Amino acid sequence: MNFISIDVETANADLASICQIGLACFSKGELAETWESLVDPEDYFDGVNVAIHGIDESKVAGAPKFPDLSSALCQRLVQTLVVSHTAFDRIAIGAVFTKYGIDQPEITWLDTARVVRRTWLDLSQRGYGLANVAERLGIQFDHHNALEDARAAGQILVHAIKESGLSLDEWLVRVKRPIGMMSGSGSSYQITREGNPEGPLYGEVAVFTGALSLLRREAADMAAAAGCQVAGSVTKGTTLLIVGDQDIRKLTGHEKSSKHREAERLISKGQPIRVLRETDFRSIVAIAE
Repeated sequence: MNFISIDVETANADLASICQIGLACFSKGELAETWESLVDPEDYFDGVNVAIHGIDESKVAGAPKFPDLSSALCQRLVQTLVVSHTAFDRIAIGAVFTKYGIDQPEITWLDTARVVRRTWLDLSQRGYGLANVAERLGIQFDHHNALEDARAAGQILVHAIKESGLSLDEWLVRVKRPIGMMSGSGSSYQITREGNPEGPLYGEVAVFTGALSLLRREAADMAAAAGCQVAGSVTKGTTLLIVGDQDIRKLTGHEKSSKHREAERLISKGQPIRVLRETDFRSIVAIAE
């Protein structure tokens, strides 16, 4: 859950006309550091853009030009995952490096809009804009301020990771796959398996949530081989909820995934669901082999 979220504002329709950059650095899923700067785009300001972000020639008077910031920016962006909401910011960064003839560093990018579209099924086709998703998740921010937008995008990614149970590495793969791989009515990437009837855990209905050390499909295969039916969501038939070791320590409210909260709700109503750490689940499966 370590990454940097970036957002830019531009002076006009040319994406290279960056007039503000904001970075939000996340460590272990928490906002750890921020960096922002106004930028003199050496270009004109279109009234449409000014009406959106409120930055004009007077605001950037005396601000550094992009070449003055490029070295510091590169130091922050290399050797880390960089996320942005939609591809516009990524294209803008590439365009401004090209504009000034500066070599762009190799950056690993993740588009949080693509993540959102694969995490919440009802947002797969529309409504996945930054403001709408932030409102849905209860994220308050000052829209069209580069730093605030970067922070919101980062927090959206943290929510999506907790909701889906996919790690950052898994999301880098998942966003390249079709949205249509989703199932269910709420969240996405539901892997299901039928249990091996000869397995010692046959009859158990298992659901995975949180950040696992295994790929989700590997964990599902392991559970199915041991006899578990693997489901994508917590229902009245669920008997096992297997939670990533780090996530099991999160004991308060919405820090838990929606699956975890739903399991606790059903447990409170008398449903016999056993909540297991991934490590304990793997130990049980190993003994059962």
